[in-house]
Amino acid sequence: MAAAPVWSVDPRTGKQREQVAVEATAQEVDAAVRAAHAARGALADRTVRAAFLRSAADELEGAREHLVEVADAETALGPVRLNGELARTCYQLRAFADIVDEGAFLDVVVNHPDDTATPPVPDLRRYKVPLGVVAVYSASNFPFAFSVPGGDTASALAAGCPVVVKAHPDHPGLSELVASVLRRAAARHGIPDGVLGLVHGFRAGVDLVEHPLVTAAGFTGSVRGGRALFDAAAARPAPIPFHGELGSLNPVVITEAAAAERAEAIGAGLAGSMTLGVGQFCVKPGLVLAPTGAAGDRLVKSLTDAVSDTAAGVLLDHRMRDNFVAGVAERAALPEVAAPVTPGAGSEHTVSPGFLTVPAQRLAAESEYDLLLEECFGPVTVVARYEDEAEATAVLSRLPGNLTATVHLSEEETAGEGRGAEILAELTPLAGRVLVNGWPTGVAVAPAQHHGGPYPATTSTSTSVGGTAIERWLRPVAYQNAPEALLPPELRDDNPLGVPRRYDGRLER
Repeated sequence: MAAAPVWSVDPRTGKQREQVAVEATAQEVDAAVRAAHAARGALADRTVRAAFLRSAADELEGAREHLVEVADAETALGPVRLNGELARTCYQLRAFADIVDEGAFLDVVVNHPDDTATPPVPDLRRYKVPLGVVAVYSASNFPFAFSVPGGDTASALAAGCPVVVKAHPDHPGLSELVASVLRRAAARHGIPDGVLGLVHGFRAGVDLVEHPLVTAAGFTGSVRGGRALFDAAAARPAPIPFHGELGSLNPVVITEAAAAERAEAIGAGLAGSMTLGVGQFCVKPGLVLAPTGAAGDRLVKSLTDAVSDTAAGVLLDHRMRDNFVAGVAERAALPEVAAPVTPGAGSEHTVSPGFLTVPAQRLAAESEYDLLLEECFGPVTVVARYEDEAEATAVLSRLPGNLTATVHLSEEETAGEGRGAEILAELTPLAGRVLVNGWPTGVAVAPAQHHGGPYPATTSTSTSVGGTAIERWLRPVAYQNAPEALLPPELRDDNPLGVPRRYDGRLER
């Protein structure tokens, strides 16, 4: 049977643009993984690794105009958004190059023998080594930052792990182009093409996670797809870590005092956040707890006005459009659910933003309304109106894990008056990032960032954004009583590479 073609499709029209590849066979997946495995040695030198990452950023910037053009044709996200995303991606590559140069990510610890300890301590030297070949599954909604050159790839390469990417079917042409750009950067440093493999097709994604030479995987996508791959990774004869970002409702709590203080500003801010990128952000606020009463009514009116003024937009593909239209219709049909601005189909190829309201007491206990507690991908949010604090708390107690949770407080509450600290404590178990008086859309690339959360937001406790994302692709090794001459340079007493370390209990930089 001939391999199925892979087409680039214009989401603005639904028409095929061009055939860019064919779906990979099991043999082709095997070849890509083996080529990546053979390239491990080329990444062993940290200096080379860092230079490669910087060259990758330079090459991406050099091809910016063409890359953005192709990305827009396949995603309809627009040049402004895509230029910004590409800039973020290049910044992330350079940030990981800095991390590699510094060397602190190796977590070097040296303990010399101590016969007076109980029990006695031998000579122990510990650091972290790369796992091996990493499988990366591209996201649909970030064709640069969470795709072929994105955070999973950048952090894996920084760790010293070659990568095989399973391209997303929404931007296969861009994936091929970016892969060629990254391989060109690798060639500048004598690194073979195999360091970055690329495969297409659903079956190829399964073959990839099951390949015995793949040592870990990073995924960004749906709960259904991510859970299937997570289960496959766990069912292998030798299970592997699977770091999946699956789905998130990203709840927002607005206190009555905050609504009374600035209802109009909160409503407008919510509208901007929930419709940003046509609602196709993993951190889109999908559930908002807002008070009843006059202040809450003002907030809903402000949200209504702002969302009504927001134009219809194109989703990443027609399957997502169909799911969005069906999903909001099913939610709107529930008893006591109202739609101040009706979300749904705009035209044949677009969707219109909107939001739904429901009494919070319906979400606090009734399973009939559980659908409103599930993510709906696209420009919609659910505003649950609560009568008192107990109702809001009851809804929060029913939520699964999330990437983010947000609370909007009044000026007095931020100063320590009222329940501000108590609400923060209620939100902390729910999410990996807790915001105060802000909006979750926009994930800064910074050392302190955490982009992850309790299941089903993610399948691990790790982050996919920020410097510590590199930790996913490393494992610790301790050498006991190894002769100095046989040790890796990072673990020798004279520290020839100048790596930050903890040496007999003292932190040395």
